[in-house]
Amino acid sequence: MTEVYGTFGPACKAQEVLKDMFHAGMTGMRLNLSHVDLSDSAEQIKAFHAAADGICKPQLVIDTQGPELRIGDLTTPMVLKNGAAVTLGETGIPVPAVVLDALEDACEVLLDDGKIALRVTDARQGRAEVVRGGTLSGRKSVKLPGKTIRLPVLTERDLRNVRQAAEYGVTGLLQPFVRSGEDLKELRQLLTENGAEHLQIFAKIESMEGVANLQDILPYADVIVIARGDLGNDMPLWQLPAVQKDISATCRAAGKPFIVVTQMLASMEHAAVPTRAEVSDIFNAVADGAWGVMVTGETAVGEYPVETIRYLTNTAKEAENWMK
Repeated sequence: MTEVYGTFGPACKAQEVLKDMFHAGMTGMRLNLSHVDLSDSAEQIKAFHAAADGICKPQLVIDTQGPELRIGDLTTPMVLKNGAAVTLGETGIPVPAVVLDALEDACEVLLDDGKIALRVTDARQGRAEVVRGGTLSGRKSVKLPGKTIRLPVLTERDLRNVRQAAEYGVTGLLQPFVRSGEDLKELRQLLTENGAEHLQIFAKIESMEGVANLQDILPYADVIVIARGDLGNDMPLWQLPAVQKDISATCRAAGKPFIVVTQMLASMEHAAVPTRAEVSDIFNAVADGAWGVMVTGETAVGEYPVETIRYLTNTAKEAENWMK
């Protein structure tokens, strides 16, 4: 049976909604801890466990901040228009110092999972031009395609949450931007040192470096996550389906469980019925051997969290039946 994961958020904070999601086929949930601690979500986690009682033994996975680059806080959102000049740094868009150090003239900077794109015009001064505009709020992701920037595998906040994992019934950890097997060896050691050796490691493949080192990563991961959001920012988007197929095939050959995530039912944030393309995407992921499928914003902030899980579950079941 395919594992079906939702994501915590205001749209599904009520215990009654969570219970309906479990009845619709949900088997686990993701909690994004990029900006908060486990303790901040204590009430929702309590409702989650209560909602699952008598239906299933639920899986709770936490998404750490890890080696992911994000801009700093913004007091108000910034409206970035095509062709506008912007500054990266304290006087403009607040980016980490390691990003400023990595800038080169004409290089691309992607913000908010690639929704906004900049082109650097003066690396020394941190100046850039908006190529693809939009509204930017604080703490959104920042990425320099083709560049490798090394960061610790866990932040201090991550470690604080890891130490509390058992108390809140956390069963797994989604590790962002896994680059090599060494990342996961270091992670496993940190989990052991902080009383969280029971956690399953979900290794998120979000860059071409991770793709290239997949064989090295496999022995140290419990589950591989094909995280198509940032992974799709690391290549022309039309190449992403082939990369997903290659990762799926590699995992199948190695007998390693894998899960597919990002925009599986994105239209259902505002629509009660998904697109034909979306259900085909889910079907093909399961037909390719996916151990699990996951939605994010669809249940976190979407208008139809229960219906989203129902479509995700039923489409996965249809793929399973087709494969028999």
